[in-house]
Amino acid sequence: MIPRYSRPDMVSIWEPANKFRIWYLIEAHATQAQADLGVVPQSAAAAIWKVRAQMEARDIDVPAIDAIEAEVKHDVIAFLTYLADLVGEESRFVHQGMTSSDVLDTTLAVQLKEAGELLLAGSSRLLAALKDRAHELKDVPTIGRSHAIHAEPTTFGLKLAGFYAMVQRCHNRLSDAIDDVSTCAISGAVGTFANIDPAVETHVAKELGLTVEPHSTQVIPRDRHANFFNACALMASAIENISVEIRHLQRSEVREAEEFFSKGQKGSSAMPHKRNPVLTENLTGLARFVRAQALPAMENVALWHERDISHSSVERMIAPDVSITLDFALHRLAGVIEKLVVYPERMMANLDGMGGLVHSQRILLALTQAGVSREDAYRIVQVNAMETWHNGGQLLDRLLEDKQVVDALGEEAVRGFFNLDYHFKHVDTIFARVFA
Repeated sequence: MIPRYSRPDMVSIWEPANKFRIWYLIEAHATQAQADLGVVPQSAAAAIWKVRAQMEARDIDVPAIDAIEAEVKHDVIAFLTYLADLVGEESRFVHQGMTSSDVLDTTLAVQLKEAGELLLAGSSRLLAALKDRAHELKDVPTIGRSHAIHAEPTTFGLKLAGFYAMVQRCHNRLSDAIDDVSTCAISGAVGTFANIDPAVETHVAKELGLTVEPHSTQVIPRDRHANFFNACALMASAIENISVEIRHLQRSEVREAEEFFSKGQKGSSAMPHKRNPVLTENLTGLARFVRAQALPAMENVALWHERDISHSSVERMIAPDVSITLDFALHRLAGVIEKLVVYPERMMANLDGMGGLVHSQRILLALTQAGVSREDAYRIVQVNAMETWHNGGQLLDRLLEDKQVVDALGEEAVRGFFNLDYHFKHVDTIFARVFA
């Protein structure tokens, strides 16, 4: 992923030195388990552990490994050759009974787990920001829209509470998907354990904080990985949902909320007045990218027989790119929410801008309660509403001039139906449900 949309902590997970560090730990723990079983001498385990400090410090000569791979055309063999030079004669006992997928798939599980933990930290920050701002703005009235048209009043805090609930679901899905993909496979060729004891797999899994894959066919089943990338895609969709809302609210005609605009910031090279929603537009684009990687992850599930490597090239790209991009997007959106500028006066002006049409349902329901058929009640209210829509003025004034309405409800009752607080009587109930 390009540096512009990357955070160092996430990038470091996918650096070659970290990959080789994990490869080393897998080989070392496996050799230790083999030694404990008496398959290889304890001296072999001791020899490989002697270089632990060097390998865990990522003091690894990556170009040297790359140079070996250029000759042997096999990445794991290149690494084992490099490791053998460090370990010495006892290196002949390394990788006993294992196959390359044991190293590659288990490493990917470790990396996805590490990446997932950073993603959960990012979504936790976003959740905290949404929760804080939702409570801060819980009682700020704004217009709710359906089909982008004024519908009925809501509060800005309720908007944010809805987003919080959505991100929380995505957070939970991602957490479950991380658990699902965090499995270890050290089962040898075609996954039969013919040349390696299952106890080795159990030991390596425990040391790396993974669970044992119940049945690996030389590779870990790719439905686990598809589940992870789908969870990332859903989180990206949630990010886009919130971003699109902010972009709409920042439009000049709306101006109910906007991204923070710092001192010295410029919105346009040509128009000095511009304050553009560049961060949320960027997030919309990043979400599209993350979501697009869910399909190749799904297609990776169907491998030939016990294994092939058609998934490998895909995962080498999408695993770092998805996790790095989503990590960046989560923190960017959290920052947007934390600093989001809100204009309650503009919200109220927009809410009142349609002449009270947002209260039409209350009149409709009141008329039906007073004995008017729903069809007649709808017709009566709609006629007055359309007059207000086309000619301006206030719906209340037109209803008070409509004898059918006044006779059915009374003038005082009609006025009472335009009380804004009526719409907010259950806000606390919704908050209690969302933030329980």
